Amino acid sequence: MNILLVNHYAGSPRHGMEFRPYYLAREWVRNGHRVQIVAASYSHVRATQPEVADEALDEVISGIAYRWLPTPAYEGNGLGRVRNIGAFLSRVWRETGRLVEELRPDVVIASSTYPMDIWVARRIAKLAGAKLVYEVHDLWPLSPIELSGMSPGHPFIMLCQKAENDAYRHADVVVSMLPKVAEHMQAHGLDLRKLHIVPNGVALDDWAHAPQPLAPEMAARLGAIRRGGRMIVGYAGSHGLPNALDVLLDAAARLENEPLAFVLVGDGHEKARLAARVRDEGLATCVTMFDPVPKGEIPALLAAFDIAYIGWQRVPIYRFGIAPNKLMDYMMAGRAVLHSVEAGNDPVAEARCGVTVAPESVDAVVDGLRHLAAQTPLTRSVMGERGRAYVMAHHGYDVLAQRFIDAVMAS
Repeated sequence: MNILLVNHYAGSPRHGMEFRPYYLAREWVRNGHRVQIVAASYSHVRATQPEVADEALDEVISGIAYRWLPTPAYEGNGLGRVRNIGAFLSRVWRETGRLVEELRPDVVIASSTYPMDIWVARRIAKLAGAKLVYEVHDLWPLSPIELSGMSPGHPFIMLCQKAENDAYRHADVVVSMLPKVAEHMQAHGLDLRKLHIVPNGVALDDWAHAPQPLAPEMAARLGAIRRGGRMIVGYAGSHGLPNALDVLLDAAARLENEPLAFVLVGDGHEKARLAARVRDEGLATCVTMFDPVPKGEIPALLAAFDIAYIGWQRVPIYRFGIAPNKLMDYMMAGRAVLHSVEAGNDPVAEARCGVTVAPESVDAVVDGLRHLAAQTPLTRSVMGERGRAYVMAHHGYDVLAQRFIDAVMAS
């Protein structure tokens, strides 16, 4: 098939997140499909932006055709981001004739986190006589309402709500990464026969070879921690409020005199404030913070952890389920996981690869870490291997890409 994937934030190994569009598309190309990704030239989640001037830039990455459409840069979630979204959708609208003529798509996928791309995707699909797929990352506008406190009466929220309702009504197929969305989507007009769940995953071949070694300075510092007799409790990922890292630092303060060391790797809006907490509260004796590492070094980094931490805020939106990329990496690395969450699903409990405790509870995190630290290395290793086996069976992108195609073909 000829597949057109419209994803504002699509990335690649060269550019950084989002990785899901790249990994799905790579599997589709390997299976003989032709894939065109259309993305914005600027995205706040990418580490590196493509160099795009005033005209669209075409390039091929791993057999996938990318078209980067010029959009303005922005910071934060204010008016600048809204202008960026508007610019992208306007450019896709103007590209419709060209995309239909050049690709002749059989499938058009709208997959941009926000739902308004359904309108441009529907136009393209209608002109091409193609199937229309709406892929859901997060539930918008419910996510900005419940996570950011935006009013349901805000004009942007009302626009998102119109787009979400239109998507459920007009799409031939709805693919959701979140598993517990049926009731919500049905209430907004979806015929549940269209709904298919395809969660996040990992690229198994990224883990098939010897890991790229860590930079010497980081390797030396982690080695020194281990030689000092401390187990490493590690976190690798974004440093934002949703990641509940304040709870982890509070737990570190409680456990300062126990043989645990806390390692936080990554970047994000909250990193400077968290680093100030470490400095001002005297936590540097047990907490070490590092900048992000290249994607190729992630397996080596996670191999250095004894326990991998992932935390969440206690917010109602997670009742629809969670699909965290970092958890898939933790499990693929064979780490025992401390999962601080209350959600509609729990991959850690399903895989039996660690301990799940209540979110935003320092007492619960402390107890969970003590429990995992008290286990033998063999017991933690067995937990980790269960997680790895679970991911390989259910979350490899080769499996997920085929599930996605099967959903399209079933419509």
